[in-house]
Amino acid sequence: MNSSTEGPVLVIGAAGCIGAQVVANLVRDGATPVVFDIAEDRRRLHLVMEGMAADGVTWVAGDIREPDLLKDVISEHKVAAIIHLAALQVPFCNADPVLGAQVNVVGQVNVFEAARALGIRGLAYASSVAALPPEGEAWPSTLYGAFKMADEAIADVYWRTWQVASVGIRPHTVYGPGRDQGVTAAPTKAMLAAAAGRRFAIPFDGPIMLQHTVEVADAFIRAARAGVASTDFGGAHVCDLCGADTTIAEVVAAVRQTVPDARVRVDGDPLPFVSGLDDGALRKLVGDWPRIDLATGVAQTIRSFKDLLARGLLDGDDAYRDPLGKGHHAPYDA
Repeated sequence: MNSSTEGPVLVIGAAGCIGAQVVANLVRDGATPVVFDIAEDRRRLHLVMEGMAADGVTWVAGDIREPDLLKDVISEHKVAAIIHLAALQVPFCNADPVLGAQVNVVGQVNVFEAARALGIRGLAYASSVAALPPEGEAWPSTLYGAFKMADEAIADVYWRTWQVASVGIRPHTVYGPGRDQGVTAAPTKAMLAAAAGRRFAIPFDGPIMLQHTVEVADAFIRAARAGVASTDFGGAHVCDLCGADTTIAEVVAAVRQTVPDARVRVDGDPLPFVSGLDDGALRKLVGDWPRIDLATGVAQTIRSFKDLLARGLLDGDDAYRDPLGKGHHAPYDA
């Protein structure tokens, strides 16, 4: 996406793992990102970009629940496309369901209303595999999943009623620098521990679909670009994102392929993850982007962590911390 011909890209929720990488990839591609987030927290941005580049990104601190502010930012910065990633995750929705609904559902309406009012053609947003009901069930199993299902329905109504085109993407389990929250951050934290020469136990086993942050970011950028690139682009599309269809045992093997003496083990039962997803429909819709296979992605992540450790941007104890203080991963006993 070339900023000189298509205008800036608004990244809503860029303080998070995927959002920080989207900003980094946009800058890599010569585009101009504008960040809109609840607070100016560039910590993850500094993990995936050089310091001066990260500090130079235009950043507007604001609440997605304020629709007029969102419209003002889009107008002031002459935004051409939107990548909407802001959301409260499962534990935060459980802790405060009303706030979760305000951010995840009302926030979605505010983004789509801004796109409708200001004629934004390129709009990509994050749904989730959590929106898919478990096998044999009619509804998602969490409030977060219910909110994401509602977001997909909102996108569909905005297309059918006001012709606001969009692409919703359902990531699975994202890994790479900046992925530091929640139980499924454990594979990434195991890679950090291996890079730091520390011990780590992944607290679950079984199948998993892993997607490197760089590939996930490229998919969102492709999706946002699709509406800008073609005046004929339409519809409210929702597509799965595949990545590496693998297992935790294979992840550990890939870690040890890069760090042979890595002290990483598995200590838990399988989680009820959805597997066997296919992103062929998304690639056909918005164009292809480079795949990152498991071995390459793990090696790349560990190299990045070694560099970040050497520069003092991370330390070995970060493998066990939750940055929001909502829990931690413990190293296993020697």
